[in-house]
Amino acid sequence: MAKTFLSDPDSKNSAVKREIIRLCINNGAYSIADLSKEINTSVPTVTKLISELIDEGFMQDLGKQGTSGGRRPSIYGLNPKAGYFVGVDVARQHFHIAVTDFSGRLIDFRQDIEYVLEANAESFRGMCIKVKEHFAEIGLPWEKVLSVGVSLSGRVNPEEGFSLTYAVKENLPLTALFQMEFNVPVTIENDSRAMTYGEYLAGKHSNEKDMIFINLSWGLGMGMILDGHLYYGKSGFSGEIGHFPFLDNDKICRCGKNGCLETGASGTALYHMIKEQLEAGRTSLLSKKYRAGEKIVLDDILKAVEEEDVLSIEGIGKIGETLGRAIAGLINIFNPGQVIIGGRLIVGGDYLMLPIRTAVNKYSLNRVSSDTEIFFSTLGRKAAGVGDCLIARARLLGLM
Repeated sequence: MAKTFLSDPDSKNSAVKREIIRLCINNGAYSIADLSKEINTSVPTVTKLISELIDEGFMQDLGKQGTSGGRRPSIYGLNPKAGYFVGVDVARQHFHIAVTDFSGRLIDFRQDIEYVLEANAESFRGMCIKVKEHFAEIGLPWEKVLSVGVSLSGRVNPEEGFSLTYAVKENLPLTALFQMEFNVPVTIENDSRAMTYGEYLAGKHSNEKDMIFINLSWGLGMGMILDGHLYYGKSGFSGEIGHFPFLDNDKICRCGKNGCLETGASGTALYHMIKEQLEAGRTSLLSKKYRAGEKIVLDDILKAVEEEDVLSIEGIGKIGETLGRAIAGLINIFNPGQVIIGGRLIVGGDYLMLPIRTAVNKYSLNRVSSDTEIFFSTLGRKAAGVGDCLIARARLLGLM
């Protein structure tokens, strides 16, 4: 990359340029006069900095702004072609790739690339090769990639670059491993927090500075936007709602403890619930496959929900009721403006949402929950990949 304000991040001018870009990311284009007021800096200084940002390729002159009268000012905004960000969302047996331009617009998304990532350098190298091959397939040179964001399930510390799920080598951060392959700055993130950030900046309901995102997939995760910022906690491991000791069911969670919320509200819980009912002789669209001894997976159950299978609908409803009680507690504690629910189980639609809202109304404090709106994710399976791209951009620009 040519020398830009990113090469000297500690200078005063670099700090002001970052603030200009942050404002354009959040609010769109500005005139020089409006930027001058926003950042409390003189018009000549802002004019000089905007000119430098245009020369560096990060901003562009968008022409004259229409007004009701008088001289029309020029407005300036982000240059989408300044570079690209790549998001890699790693799941259990596949990964997704998202690509955004500098303005944050999603220009490519590919889902369900089959790959089982293992905790060794060769496996990581193989996935990186697939990512770069896909980028070439869409006709873009890798040299235009500014940064890569990778999201992983489990406990991830983005500041130190470590994942407790994928510990490849002692004292070797995953970010260093990825950077050796990608040759660009890399950030790693927990998948639920990546989904949260993607929904916060790019979702259709992205208008609240206090938001809770629930990732209802095979496991159960959570991300929080508090006062406009992702909340990490002291060690970077916040959001482990799935392992909150919420239930008195004596079920052992995959973390090894009993009664975690995830044992009653997750894809894992739904899978075991349906399997137990089939073993007990309940009739279902899945019965034929079960009696034939074929393996039933979560996708089979979710498809059965969409096909209005009564047993599967009952199961998704119980998941919603349990999750709704937990969300009621979160609302009482955090008083968020929004609760967004994403993840694979949202294909349950109203069969999931109605029991969630019923439980929230029953168990939350009315004066608190009346200010909270509950929605499904509008980004769906793209949420984490888009979030990866936007987090990579924010960290590259020093905005997080």
